Amino acid sequence: MDVDIWAWVGGTQRELHEAGNTGLAMALGDVPAQALEGRFTQLDVVAPAIAQHAETLEKPWLEFFARYWHLLGRVGDRAIGAAALEDAVALADFAQRDDVSDCPAAPGAVEVLAMTQANTDGPGYAETRLAALGAVLDGVGPESLAFSGLATQYVAALIDAGQAAEAVAYAEAAVERLRGAGREASWELGAASARALLAAGRADDALAALDASTGFKPDDPVAKGRRETLLKSQVLATLGRIPEAVEALPDLDVIGDHAREWVEWARTVGMLTEGIANTWQLGRILRQWISYFESVGGHRARFELALTAGHLAVARQGLWQARLLADYAEAAIASLRATEGLAERVAELRAAADAAKELAPPGPRDELVAYFDAADGSTADPERWVGWLWPLSGTDLEATRRHTTTLGFLGYAPVGADLYWKTIVEDGDPAAAGDDDISYLTGLLIEAGQDERVETLAARLPEIRSHLALARLHRARERWEQTAAEAEQAVAHGSGLEARRLWSGAVQQLGDNSKAAEILKPLLDSGEGEEEDVWRLIVLSTAVEDWATVRAAGAKLGMPIEPGEGPIEEEWHLVRVILPAPDGSQREVLAVRTGPATARLAIPQPRGMEYNAGDVVVIDPRPLEPIPENEQERESFVIPFAGVTMLRPGGYTSWFFDGAAPSEDEWAEFNEVLAERGWPMWVYSDENYRVTHPATGEQLPGVFGWIAIPPTVRPAELDAVLDDVTEQWSHPLAWLDLAREVGIEAERHERISKEYGL
Repeated sequence: MDVDIWAWVGGTQRELHEAGNTGLAMALGDVPAQALEGRFTQLDVVAPAIAQHAETLEKPWLEFFARYWHLLGRVGDRAIGAAALEDAVALADFAQRDDVSDCPAAPGAVEVLAMTQANTDGPGYAETRLAALGAVLDGVGPESLAFSGLATQYVAALIDAGQAAEAVAYAEAAVERLRGAGREASWELGAASARALLAAGRADDALAALDASTGFKPDDPVAKGRRETLLKSQVLATLGRIPEAVEALPDLDVIGDHAREWVEWARTVGMLTEGIANTWQLGRILRQWISYFESVGGHRARFELALTAGHLAVARQGLWQARLLADYAEAAIASLRATEGLAERVAELRAAADAAKELAPPGPRDELVAYFDAADGSTADPERWVGWLWPLSGTDLEATRRHTTTLGFLGYAPVGADLYWKTIVEDGDPAAAGDDDISYLTGLLIEAGQDERVETLAARLPEIRSHLALARLHRARERWEQTAAEAEQAVAHGSGLEARRLWSGAVQQLGDNSKAAEILKPLLDSGEGEEEDVWRLIVLSTAVEDWATVRAAGAKLGMPIEPGEGPIEEEWHLVRVILPAPDGSQREVLAVRTGPATARLAIPQPRGMEYNAGDVVVIDPRPLEPIPENEQERESFVIPFAGVTMLRPGGYTSWFFDGAAPSEDEWAEFNEVLAERGWPMWVYSDENYRVTHPATGEQLPGVFGWIAIPPTVRPAELDAVLDDVTEQWSHPLAWLDLAREVGIEAERHERISKEYGL
C-alpha cells in the first residue's frame, strides 16, 4: 500500500466522523491491523460490511481498501488458494475501473492475485504471475511503497518457474533500485532474495543475505519473527548445521495457527529428523494441515505436505500412513497445472514404504485386542496400533471398532468409515448391530462427509435409531428444522437423552427458547439428565423468565436461591460478561451476577452498542476460564461468562466526556458525586492518553470515558451536575455531544475540544 493511501484513510475517517458514521470510521482504521494480527473472525465481519457500506456511499476507493485487506487476510497468513481465486480476480478487475485505477493502492490487487495463485499452485501459475506482475512493475517505480511488495512476488514467481538464477538477479536489482531512490528494501524482499539464493544452490550466500536483511523494515511486522527464524532454520539445515537449525526452528505452538508457514516448516523438519522428535503426534498435525489445504484449495501445499508427511511416516515406520499419504499426494496431482516429475516423487514414496520393515506386533494376532485394551492410553502409540490391527479389521468386530476409532483419531476418518461400513452394513445387518456401533459409524460417516451413506444406513435401521441417525446428520450440517423434526420423532418413539438434547438444541437455534426448555423439563423429574442438562434448562428458562423452573432446577443443583415468585434479582458477586461488539470483536463488561444465569451490567458502554449499564443479560453459567486454585489469586479473580441474550434493558443512555485529567481531589469528588446519584461512569483512556495545553503546547495527562444515566434522568440534569462539579477545575472538561443535546453552551465545549486537541 502506498503512503498516500494512509493520508487518504485519515481524511476518509474524518469525513465519516463528520457525517455521523462514527462506527464505520473507527472500524476502517482497524481493518489492516485485523488482517496482520490474525483477528480473522473480526476481519471477516467488518471488512465486507465496510465494502458494502462504501458501495452504498459511492466511495470506490473505500470499497477497494476494505476488499483488499479482507483478501490479504485470507490469502496471506491463512494461505487460502482456489477458494479465494474468484474474489482475487474480481478485485483485480475492480482495480482497473476508471474510478479506482488512480487509487495509490490499486497495484496491490495484482499482488494479492499473485499470492492467491501461488497458494493454489505456485509452479502452475508461475508464468501467469510473472506476466501480470511484470506489467504492473513497468509502471511502478521504486519510489512507491507498492514496489517492494510487487518485486517480492515477482521473485517468488521466478523461483516457482524454476528460474532461480534470474530470481537472484532480479532481487538484487530491485534492492539496488530502492537504494538508488533513497529507500530501503522491505524485509520480505530480503527474505525472497535469500530464498532465491537457496533455490540456486547458494546456501552460504542465502544465510548471508538473510542476516543482512534482518534490520529491514517488514511489511508484516507481526509475522517477521517467526518467518525469519523458520527461513534461517531451513538454510542452516541445508548447510548441514543441524544443531543450529534445530535451535532456530520455531516451535509448533508458534507456527501452528499460521498456514502460510506450514509447508516450509514441514519441509525443514523433514531435514532435521536426527534432531526433531518424529512422533505420531507430528503425523497427526500434518494430516490436519493437509485437510485444511484440501478445504481452501491449496492444491500444491497439500501435495507437498502429503509427500513430506509420508517420508516422515516411513522414517518412524508408520508404513500404512505413508501409503495412504502417497495416495493423497497422487490425488492432488489432478488439481495441479504443472505436474512434471510429480508422479515420480509419489512413486519414490511408495518405494520407500515398500522397502521399509514393518514393526512386529506386541503379541499374537488373536490377543491384539486385549493388548490394545491393556495399553497405557497416555503413552501408547496409536499409529503403530493402526498398523497392527489392520489385518484383523473388517473380520473381527472388536478389532474393527478399535482400529477405525484410532484411524479417525489420527485424521483418517474416511478410511475408518469405509472399513466400518463394510463390517456393519455390507457384511452384516445394521438393524442387529449395537447402539454404540451405530452411533460410532454414524459419527465416522458424518466426519468423512459421507451423508448419502448416513441416509442409506438410516433406511436400514429400526425407527428410533433411524430418526436419531438422521437427527445427528442434520445437526452436523446445521439444518435445524430437519434436526428438530427427526429428533422429535426419535423421542416420540422412545429414544433417550441424546434425542431430547438434539431436539431442544435445534428448537433453540430456531429461536424458540420456551419450547426448548419444555423439551428438557422432563429430565428434572426423571433423573435421566446430567448436570449440564439442568444448567441448560436454567439458561433457557431464564431467557423466557420462567422463574419457577429456574428455582426448581437451581434446587436440583443445590443452589441457595431465596424462595419466592417472580424474577430472581439477588446480589451475588462481580463477574465479567463477554458480549459481541459491532465490529465483530468481543467486549468484556464488568457486571453483578443476580441469579443462576443472569447478570446486570455495571459499566457504561459507548454509543452504538446494543447493551449498556443497567441492562440485565442472560449468561452461560459455564466459566470461560478456570478458577485459580491458589486462594490468594482466587480472591481477586473475577469469573468470565459468555453473554447469551438480552433479558431486560435498563434504558440507560451514555454520554462521552473528554479533557485534561484533574487532580486527585477533584477526581475523587467527581466520582463521589456520580456514585451518590447511581450514575455509572467508566474511564476508557489509559495512562498514555495526552491532551495539549492551549497556552503552552505542553502535553498534559488526559482522561476520557462515558457516563450512563437511567431513563428517569434527563440529559439536562447530567449537564448541570457536570457543570457544577467541574467548575473550579484547573482545566475544563468537555462533554460536547451532551451539550448539543441539551442546547446549553455547545460553543464552549467545541472551543475546549479544539483548544485541547480532544
